[in-house]
Amino acid sequence: MKNHLVVLAALVACFVPASGRVQAQAARPKLVVFVVVDQMRGDYPVRYASLLEHGLKRLTTKGAWYKNGAYPYLWTVTCVGHTTIGTGTLPYRHGMIGNAWYDRTSEKATACNADPDSTEVSYATSSGAGDSAKWMLQPTLADIMHGALQSRVATMSIKARSAIGLAGHGGDFVTWFGDRNAWETSNAFSKMPVSWFVGYLKGNPVDRDGDKTWERTLPAERYQYEDDAPGERGDAGWNAKFPHPLGRAGDKVYYQHWLQSPFADDYLEEMAEGAVDQMHLGTQDRTDFLGVSFSMLDAVGHAFGPRSHEVQDVLVRLDRSIGKLLDHLDKKVGAGNYVLALSADHGVADIPEQVQNAGRQPIASVRAAIEAAIKPALGGDGPFIAYAANEVYFKPGAYDRLKANPSVLRAAIAGAEALPGIARVLTADQVSGAAARTSHDPFIRAAALSYYPGRSGDLMLIPKENWMLSATGTNHGSPYPYDQRVPVLLFGAGILPGVHEDPASPADLAVTIASMVGVHLPSPDGHVLTSALNKR
Repeated sequence: MKNHLVVLAALVACFVPASGRVQAQAARPKLVVFVVVDQMRGDYPVRYASLLEHGLKRLTTKGAWYKNGAYPYLWTVTCVGHTTIGTGTLPYRHGMIGNAWYDRTSEKATACNADPDSTEVSYATSSGAGDSAKWMLQPTLADIMHGALQSRVATMSIKARSAIGLAGHGGDFVTWFGDRNAWETSNAFSKMPVSWFVGYLKGNPVDRDGDKTWERTLPAERYQYEDDAPGERGDAGWNAKFPHPLGRAGDKVYYQHWLQSPFADDYLEEMAEGAVDQMHLGTQDRTDFLGVSFSMLDAVGHAFGPRSHEVQDVLVRLDRSIGKLLDHLDKKVGAGNYVLALSADHGVADIPEQVQNAGRQPIASVRAAIEAAIKPALGGDGPFIAYAANEVYFKPGAYDRLKANPSVLRAAIAGAEALPGIARVLTADQVSGAAARTSHDPFIRAAALSYYPGRSGDLMLIPKENWMLSATGTNHGSPYPYDQRVPVLLFGAGILPGVHEDPASPADLAVTIASMVGVHLPSPDGHVLTSALNKR
């Protein structure tokens, strides 16, 4: 396929020193570590600083911290963020425009990592269709290191799209927790279960947390805001107040609770330690790659919101887990032998019921308003919309007919923008050109950086600030600071500690570290963060 040809061509030409000046001044680190925290807002390390005493505190005080780090594009969601971090490119280039998009050929939504040509490789007994980076149009840093430096590559997460977004098209250990409550990979990465992990799971089953209860780690008075605020909701029988019992090991409800608790992040950190030890990462005559994406802040944040005691406690536990991982890397690899990058794939909005000038706008209402505006002109019974989420995809021929009748298209847009929760509706034609990516209109620029022809819709719906297109809890995927701003941190070998106020993007991390290990990303949108590099 075309994207595979792009990757192969990049890998053939990739072993090019990215910056002779940087490489001449520092030895290549033995291990590159990427840590992604799903749904970590950029203000969390400041807002909740009094709760952070371990790993996150060490990174913000001993690393290079870009406090104004942010994504420049519109659809700030998991698959897009991880691919941007992994490749150093933006969605208009890497093609991963969302967690899913509407495929006009199959006439159904397609998950960003879905690959019907691959097969699931399960660490249990189940099997099914697999996942891969089939749709990813750019190589990741891990791809290039794997090909050019013979690096061993290990990535892991609860989510397939997170582990794959960091790994890319290959890797030695690319693993996630599947929909059937078991760890898995696919034959795109390994044709059979990885032997060391089979043994690891025997001593570390996920069921080990059965009958545990999630309590606050710190005294309740240490946490900000109130517990059980309006709009918070638990899952599978949980209410919005502590404590949260996980239930009996192995039950379906147990897994639902485990996957909305800090116990899953605790497990992932120990799994990362196991990969370092069993794969000898960072201890051989090469530079290896470790990618870890912690998912629980996202799972808990959607349900309980960024002000909740639950989110704060996940951060407390994650702070300790990251500290534990750093201590392990210091011991096994050496404090001066690894470089670590930390960021998030997106932020999150407050729960609308907890803030002013906020609300919920059902997608069904948006769809109905557009259909009502275009039906008189297009004739027939309709409907004319094939699929609608944050983007609208018209049925074949309908959008061309609307473009030929601009007054009707304007009426459709006006109908949607008249709804209380919609700020702007942009057409594909407004955002599909290169000039749009440098527009002075921030909405057009953000949407253009998220647009990929053939995958993106005909209309892009931009909600008003603090308005949700979801019915419960809270969400992300907007051009507002609470979604776009995330931490951007570098730490370890070759990094000069300091706090930076200048802008930075998560796309800068792969580009910066590529310069440190002596490889070249073929078409980066990110830039080398030279102010973070120790030039001694």
